[in-house]
Amino acid sequence: MRRGGDARRAALAGGVLAAGHIVPAATWLPGLRRRAFPALAGLGRPDHVALTFDDGPDPVSTPRFLDALDELSVRATFFVLGARVDGHPRVVREAVRRGHEIAVHGWTHDRPWLPDAARERAGLARAVRAVRETCGTAPLWYRPPYGILTGGRWAAARRAGLTPVLWSAWGRDWTPGATAQSVLATLRPDLRAGATVLLHDSDHASAPGSWRATLAALPALVTACREAGLTVGPLVEHGVGAGV
Repeated sequence: MRRGGDARRAALAGGVLAAGHIVPAATWLPGLRRRAFPALAGLGRPDHVALTFDDGPDPVSTPRFLDALDELSVRATFFVLGARVDGHPRVVREAVRRGHEIAVHGWTHDRPWLPDAARERAGLARAVRAVRETCGTAPLWYRPPYGILTGGRWAAARRAGLTPVLWSAWGRDWTPGATAQSVLATLRPDLRAGATVLLHDSDHASAPGSWRATLAALPALVTACREAGLTVGPLVEHGVGAGV
């Protein structure tokens, strides 16, 4: 009987651990996130749209985005992968030199289905250290790969002094068939006051060459925001969590 009771308690403990790990990832659902966790959805100032890019830096594509943003007089937030920061530090430093904000997207672009708190803490701490040493300043924000914010990742972000921010509008620009027109059409329904826009400046975890559709969509995206009376800028200017 005792062995059976021990097994049940172990199973229950394992179930609680798994639930604590996976249940927070339900915030990936856009509707739930906007209603229940507006700060996590990146809802900010009513006169502003936060422009963010994931998965860089990339030595080929990211400089193209920096040039395009210069032409548009727009600054953005780049959620970078620590391993790629180590590989391409000059690209990150150039983004900072041009006035952009650098945030953390993790060490690698992995899916964390199995609970491993130590791994999450170590990987995120390593990514934060890479950004800090490359940029000279500590990052403020964290967006997990695939937007999967597990309990372990949430705890690791808090330990690292980062605020998790996902998004409220995306362009599905990582897909093989993405075009500038499809990116804009997908964004448009959620492109409103206070939105945080998710795009990608790299095809590291996307369809090869998909970043070209994103790059081509940028001028029309910024124009649409400005015609609606909205400024476009980085998360640090967005007032995430203020008044929402």
